[in-house]
Amino acid sequence: QFQLVESGGALVQPGASLSLSCSASGMKLNLYTFGWFRQVPGKEREGISCISGFNNMTRYKDSVKGRFTMSTDIAKAVVYLHMNNLEPEDTGIYYCAADTQFWLSGSSLDAQVYEYWGQGTQVTVSA
Repeated sequence: QFQLVESGGALVQPGASLSLSCSASGMKLNLYTFGWFRQVPGKEREGISCISGFNNMTRYKDSVKGRFTMSTDIAKAVVYLHMNNLEPEDTGIYYCAADTQFWLSGSSLDAQVYEYWGQGTQVTVSA
């Protein structure tokens, strides 16, 4: 049974750092691409970052480049999103997702290509 469980969401002030975790059970991380997605009320879920579990290549949405870093711990079966210098615009529910295509492609930040999803964790950036 494949399962993704996110954790680490919190209320933080602008400029703070926060790390999200996604525990992947029933999966070998090197056989999937993983993505982090963000959703706010009234808007579609948007791709923030993705990583190939096969070769650790990453891709990021322009607005988070240089601030967010995605990584995996194969032994622990955990996918991380480390977020620095958070901005109010980073507020939203963050979802972890897995795609059985284990190499990155042009659509790897597209939510529609991902087959497995977690329940999400809330990140709020506010003074």
